Amino acid sequence: MNAPLLVTGGTGTIGSRVVPRLREAGRDLRILTRHPRGNEPGIEHVEGDTVSGRGLREALDGVDVVLHLAGGAKGDDIASRNLGGAAKDAGVRHLILISVVGADQMPIGYFRAKAAAERTIAESGVPWTVLRAAQLHEFVLPVVRRLTRLPLLPVPSGVRFEPVHVDEVAARLADLALHDPAGRVADIAGPEVLDIRQLADAYVEGTDGHPRHGLPIRIPGAIGRAYRAGHNLAAEPVQRGQRSWYEFVNAPPASMRVAAIADRGAH
Repeated sequence: MNAPLLVTGGTGTIGSRVVPRLREAGRDLRILTRHPRGNEPGIEHVEGDTVSGRGLREALDGVDVVLHLAGGAKGDDIASRNLGGAAKDAGVRHLILISVVGADQMPIGYFRAKAAAERTIAESGVPWTVLRAAQLHEFVLPVVRRLTRLPLLPVPSGVRFEPVHVDEVAARLADLALHDPAGRVADIAGPEVLDIRQLADAYVEGTDGHPRHGLPIRIPGAIGRAYRAGHNLAAEPVQRGQRSWYEFVNAPPASMRVAAIADRGAH
């Protein structure tokens, strides 16, 4: 029996793809969850919460590697501080954090919290790895879907994204968790950089929707300047995924097809 590898956020969008990969690699896993769940062969669920710190000591007992994937709109900096301190006390030998591309450059609260989480992990005294990922296809999708419902498509000048497929991010994280600490590793992003117009056009084509006329807008202030400067985009070195946004929206899961049908009925 090997030492368990702890995954926070193991039931989330990324975590649910990482866990099977680690099991296939032969690792016993412990998943920290806020709600009770049944155990499975090689997978133990432990109740706890990284933001409150509840259950961390028990979850980290006997653990050698921690993959921190839990996150939300608020509290990522607090969660990382709690987890980093508890991991240090538990003698963890490798702590991996998923972060976001542009964490230290975008003047937005979510990005700032991620940057603070990175600093906390790096200063925790636990050997660490940080991977910054671009926005997942699944996270870009609801934004684009809402925009294409409008009579005119808002097209912010200079705003671009490089969405990446969740399976490619999951594969990279699983590989990092199975190797030695590496510090800040190359960002992972999608194969292409797209503006809102391009994202929306691919979406409506993939869902048999109707193209919208564009309404050019300009995002003001520091946030607008940061987007126009591309601070939300990956810098070299970067690992580029293979699965494009166009492929994602043209070969969607069943849940997306249902949503697309509902969208067309609302027009």
